[in-house]
Amino acid sequence: MIRRAGRGRLKVYLGYGAGVGKTYQMLLEGHRLKDEGIDVVVGLVETHGRAETAKLIEGLEVVPRRRQEYRSVVLEEMDLSAVLARKPQVALIDELAHTNVPGSRNPKRYQDVQDILAEGIHVITTLNIQHLESLYDMVEKATHVKIRERIPDTVLGEADQLVNVDLTTEDLRKRLLEGKVYPPERIQTALENFFKAANLEKLRELTLRELASQIDQRRRETPEEEAVAAPDQIMVCLSSRGPKGEALLRYASRLAGKLNRNWYAVYVQTPSEEPTVIDAHTQRILSGTLILAKQLGAMVFTYKGEDIADTLLRFAREYRVGTIVVGSPTPLPAWKRWMGERSTVDRLIHNAMGMTVVVLDTREEEAAHPRPTPERGISEAPPPRTTEGTVPPASRLPVLSNLISTRGIVIWNQPVRKELALRTLVDAAVSDSGIGDPATVLGLILKREEEGSTFFNEGVAFPHARVENLENPIVAMGVTRQGVEDLSLEKPVEYIFLVLTPAESPDSQVQILGILARVSRNRHFLLKIRSCRTPEEVLSAVQDWEAQQAVSIVEPAP
Repeated sequence: MIRRAGRGRLKVYLGYGAGVGKTYQMLLEGHRLKDEGIDVVVGLVETHGRAETAKLIEGLEVVPRRRQEYRSVVLEEMDLSAVLARKPQVALIDELAHTNVPGSRNPKRYQDVQDILAEGIHVITTLNIQHLESLYDMVEKATHVKIRERIPDTVLGEADQLVNVDLTTEDLRKRLLEGKVYPPERIQTALENFFKAANLEKLRELTLRELASQIDQRRRETPEEEAVAAPDQIMVCLSSRGPKGEALLRYASRLAGKLNRNWYAVYVQTPSEEPTVIDAHTQRILSGTLILAKQLGAMVFTYKGEDIADTLLRFAREYRVGTIVVGSPTPLPAWKRWMGERSTVDRLIHNAMGMTVVVLDTREEEAAHPRPTPERGISEAPPPRTTEGTVPPASRLPVLSNLISTRGIVIWNQPVRKELALRTLVDAAVSDSGIGDPATVLGLILKREEEGSTFFNEGVAFPHARVENLENPIVAMGVTRQGVEDLSLEKPVEYIFLVLTPAESPDSQVQILGILARVSRNRHFLLKIRSCRTPEEVLSAVQDWEAQQAVSIVEPAP
């Protein structure tokens, strides 16, 4: 792994529980690298009092920890600044999902690791499967334990190498009894709770399935298979008061991963759910749900509309959705049923012609099982489909740097108003495209924004429109160092990707939005863009990112 130059590479030792040997294997590799002449340091290793682990640290350089007081208690954390200043070739950093003490540079250790990788330092780390965000509900159901420290699945998905550290559950419990995992006073409690044989078997199964899924997903990301990417996308429907929105998101996230599809989280804001109408508690729940959707990798859209089912289906048809995920409906009063009224979910199922509607049972805590519609089960992957219902022909995915020119990149060093930003980017996009009046294009963009703002995605916005007689897609890019001043969002919008696609080619919009969704999840890329001073540097950063993605796909394991 470390033979690569440029940005640092990430290697993860993945296991299903404490004591399987992840840290031990990481330290063994550290010694092997050191023996080969590689500059290795221990950024942070948690021994948890295990003598075998502590002994393995001997002989390796350890970066001293940072001490920070919190609520009158002095805590120790990895010293990120010291690791960056030391600039080794490889840093060994334990427990990727750890939450840093408040006041740290980053709230989570995986973000520290991303900063280290951005400086060209390779990182080897450890992770237990139960810390993946999308598995939260499954782990809680299997073990009856709520896992508080979780990381976005994309962090694991973007790792360059995964190594499974496995041990039979009998052997792990034996190690626990021998005092090799926890101190004596914690052994019996651990055996009777988290370390029950059934719990460990389930976690081990989840680990093996996740690894198989990751390997399969990487295999399918070869250039040849990207060339025949299917247009069917996945949409999860959210509401402000609906039960278990987080469970819906985690389910949709894993479904999208299995089917290798982009996915959207769509919330329809009715007049009765305007921010000035709903209470603060509901607003907080909704905001948290939409932020989780972004963390899990969804493109988040909010639409305004009075008819929820109709709005969702219009979105689904426009964005080439093949599978809709929705929670179980609230039963209607008897008198409404007698009057012939139907729930939103019933109307979705009835009118979703050619789409699969998955109804996740969200009525009870213990009943989160998918209930597919009769015509097609959830385990059955929907076949690729065009509007005519046929398998699409192979087509090469667009390359982002081919769609952007330096004239289409705008950098604002001062706060900018939303409409001015959109107007400037439209002018930049159409200046040499020959598509006619910029005012007409701006009108299309503003109309789309009226239906539902695209300025939500945690610092990144994707205003877009389909344009008649446009020959090829165009992307303009804005970097707003001070944010968009007339938006009141928790996180300022710092990156705006304006997308114009031919009206006659609806798939191109979906493909480009899918690429931009990946871009928006790449913290290293966004930090790189933010440091650029000129449009030429921005375009160069985009090309570098694309080259890196291509190398990551084709490079064999060392």
